[in-house]
Amino acid sequence: MKTTGAVLRQAPGEWELVELDVEEPRQGELVVEMRAAGLCHSDDHYAKGDAPVASFPFVGGHEGAGVVIGIGPDTPGWEIGDHVALSFLPVCGRCRWCSTGHQNLCDMGRFLRDGTRSDGSYRMWLDGEPAAQMCGLATFSRHTLVDVAAAIKIDPELNLEAVCLTGCGVGTGWGSAVNSAAVHPGDTVIVMGVGGIGVNAVQGARHAGASHIVAVDPVALKREVASRVGATETFTTMDEAIDLAHSVTNGQGADAAIICTGVLTTDDVRQAFASIRKAGTVVVTALGHADTDVAVNARELTLYQKRIQGSVFGESNPLTDIPLMLELYRSGRLLLDELITARYSLADINRGYADLHAGLNVRGIIVFD
Repeated sequence: MKTTGAVLRQAPGEWELVELDVEEPRQGELVVEMRAAGLCHSDDHYAKGDAPVASFPFVGGHEGAGVVIGIGPDTPGWEIGDHVALSFLPVCGRCRWCSTGHQNLCDMGRFLRDGTRSDGSYRMWLDGEPAAQMCGLATFSRHTLVDVAAAIKIDPELNLEAVCLTGCGVGTGWGSAVNSAAVHPGDTVIVMGVGGIGVNAVQGARHAGASHIVAVDPVALKREVASRVGATETFTTMDEAIDLAHSVTNGQGADAAIICTGVLTTDDVRQAFASIRKAGTVVVTALGHADTDVAVNARELTLYQKRIQGSVFGESNPLTDIPLMLELYRSGRLLLDELITARYSLADINRGYADLHAGLNVRGIIVFD
């Protein structure tokens, strides 16, 4: 079938709307008609050249929700019309990581950078050339072809605009607090950067019972939204956040600092490391310029028994955690609608990312008509 999608032809570059050819689904694959897709900062890192693209053309988007309109042969358990959330990390259910409760580290993830099937073949084409899919999904396309390992069947009554956020941003931020930082009731938590990921780290810390949830961001809109979803204090700088953490912990420092900045720098890690108490935890969730080396004081690391913890998808198990988050959303304990601060058509995708850089949205989404 033919469809319309947003692609990169080079990096740095802008998203370009083109006509794409989508292959017929094979066994274990679904054709999904997209209804909503999140404008995650990770896609913008590819457009800006902050992260390497394996091959061009590159069809963007890795956060989305839609409706199944095609099913590959011998693919049981699926029906036309099923509503799905698309997880940017697939779950095979069989590898060492899946079988030990670490689905976010599934071995299928090693194929995602190439944007191909596990056998190296492509699902989408542009003018006869193979087109790579962001994380094997390509949610910036009106129709896409995905592996069932990345599709989570959901209640069709749920709002797909809200659902689309759970495939990356919500789980990444929420899990960074609940799983990676292991926030406990009464803790003091600093969240550095409260965009689409960090604002959900705030929600995760609130869910876990933290007493002080300190949001740090230079953008007023982001601080405002963070306050709405659970931040108890907001600041523009880490120095202010560190002073607050010391004042409420008898000088000890925060129990955890979660780094969700748009572009990770070694200074971010240094400041977060300085903000935490003995045996505290720094969670590094930010990914921009991910090849940047970071440095901390070795004496402080050892003698204060501090911990630096990486976090991918918030250590989520998508098969269970996405349905769990949607149940929390349904019951009003996880706010999703409030995170959507702007809606765009697919044709306006570049304006959406320009607005992100201008601080005009926290999580913009593409709504497909």
